[in-house]
Amino acid sequence: MPQAGLMHIGELAERTELSLRSIRHYDEVGLLKPAGRTEGGFRLYTEDDFDRLMLIRRMKPLGFSLEEMADLLRVIDTGADAAAIEHFIDQTVERRAKLQRQLEMADEFLALLRSRLDEPLH
Repeated sequence: MPQAGLMHIGELAERTELSLRSIRHYDEVGLLKPAGRTEGGFRLYTEDDFDRLMLIRRMKPLGFSLEEMADLLRVIDTGADAAAIEHFIDQTVERRAKLQRQLEMADEFLALLRSRLDEPLH
């Protein structure tokens, strides 16, 4: 049983909808270190760790690399560097626009496929 305010990796995985493997990988590459360990060696995490992992999770679909994630987390950990944060905002806006274009193409494709259902079969 974890200490008050701490959670095991399984609970963290469930809350973030990430796999245990992903969380362990983020630990291995230095993006997310557990707040502590049980006597048995199980990782323990805090709400701050949850927030950090959610930030990582939100960056992933935007195509940020592990190095870019580490850079942003460093900025956040050391205090707000306005120029660095502006850079990440600009990058996020560009990446979001690209995803929006991809979604529009996916919607066009879906419409095309659905229109085929309405055509008579040969």
